Amino acid sequence: AALSCRRLQPTLAMADPQLLAALDLMRRMPPSRCETSLEELVDLVPHLTDDLLNTIDQPLQTAKDAQGNAYLLCDYNRDGDSYRSPWTNEYDPPLSDGVLPSPKLRAMETLANDIFEGYREMYYEGGISSVYFWDLDESSFAACVLVKKDAEEKKKLEAGNWDAIHVVEVRPLGPKRAAYKLTTTIMLRIKTGHAVGVHEGEMNLSGSLTRQKEEELAVGDVASHVANMGRMVEEMENRMRDTLQSIYFGKTKSVVNGLYQSGGAEANKKKDMLAQALMAEMGKRNAD
Repeated sequence: AALSCRRLQPTLAMADPQLLAALDLMRRMPPSRCETSLEELVDLVPHLTDDLLNTIDQPLQTAKDAQGNAYLLCDYNRDGDSYRSPWTNEYDPPLSDGVLPSPKLRAMETLANDIFEGYREMYYEGGISSVYFWDLDESSFAACVLVKKDAEEKKKLEAGNWDAIHVVEVRPLGPKRAAYKLTTTIMLRIKTGHAVGVHEGEMNLSGSLTRQKEEELAVGDVASHVANMGRMVEEMENRMRDTLQSIYFGKTKSVVNGLYQSGGAEANKKKDMLAQALMAEMGKRNAD
């Protein structure tokens, strides 16, 4: 039950007023200290631990299975204190009665992990990806596609990471059609160094963006489900990347430029006066 309640059954999580207050508090905390804030909340209201872990997005953590394969940890591959590897389908620490996908879903999961590994190499040129499937009922299922990329330290970039969480709910509409509901959350963190003369400082930029999309698509075999989900994830990531770059980073750059002018106010004033003088001179020549 813990594997399917996070976004797919939000009304259950929203029933407790104390939980609502905790979620409201988390929205007001700095995203850069998400893990610390969540730990403190769990200490304050331990009876809401499962609901908080199921509801609040956290930066993805990594682990390696017994065969040395790297995979990502999240609530969707957790059972108690153990996490399941998508490569070996085994829990670490081992569980004798851990929740496992059905054979049909396991086949889809294996295919999806291979496909999204190629997707990650093509778009991210590195990082780690993991895909997990689980049953919702007799005919419906859900999947979670995770991608994590840590930036390499270079020049003024001190640290940075991108965490993408895609949750897809699939419900059949007949033998040849299915409804897909995609919920995507992207968490971004960037830490840069900045120096002007002898003065040094740093900039911490972090936050998350969530979007949803629903589609009805044609299906055939098992591979068609994976293809449909892959296409939706690809389109959503491209759209959200454009939004982050044009709106959030563009707006931040505009605000910073308005607050701080690298050439100084006096130098910019001289540039404006020179531009006005050139425009006036060109206007006179055109008139003659």
